[in-house]
Amino acid sequence: MARRNEKARTAVRDPERTRHRILEAALKEFAARGFAGARVSGIARRAKINKRMLYHYFGDKEELYRAVRRHKICQRKRSVGAQVSDLDPVSSLPAWFRQNCQDTDWVRLLAWESLQTTRDVVLDEKERRRGVAEAVERVRQKQALGQLRADVPARYLQLARISLTMFPTVLPQLARLITGRPPRDRKFQREYAQFLETISGAFRP
Repeated sequence: MARRNEKARTAVRDPERTRHRILEAALKEFAARGFAGARVSGIARRAKINKRMLYHYFGDKEELYRAVRRHKICQRKRSVGAQVSDLDPVSSLPAWFRQNCQDTDWVRLLAWESLQTTRDVVLDEKERRRGVAEAVERVRQKQALGQLRADVPARYLQLARISLTMFPTVLPQLARLITGRPPRDRKFQREYAQFLETISGAFRP
């Protein structure tokens, strides 16, 4: 009991740290079970807090799921953004692939979302459409500058970028059956990053 009370006092004293711990625990739970299968009690247990504290910070499971997505997207942008800020979307393929290899929880979260979405609408649909539109616009600008081929719609170039950098981690069993190595294998990662660098020439004029 004393130990539990100490954790509760720590959560009150350091709310930002507690919030971060909840987000990390929620990512693990959502990645393991999807939004539909995840339980608030499981997230609270992973975060070593009580459910009341979780509701205090995030309201409900849906709002927590939104917060996890936003937190992870910002985290990924910070992690890779400095590396690719001066690159076109194609030159950044190896960097985003390596990030996906490190972000397997994020990749599984997206896979669960695909499996559990029963309508053609996802949480935060409007906000996420804006984010996608911004990415497509960046591709379009590179096309206008002559850095990317202009005979392919920008939205499909963006789709190809996401597909190429994420496919091995979304379907690791197929990557292993085809190449003989799982995506977590360092040699596979090196060779696939080299492959992405090689084929990026096909996206340029």
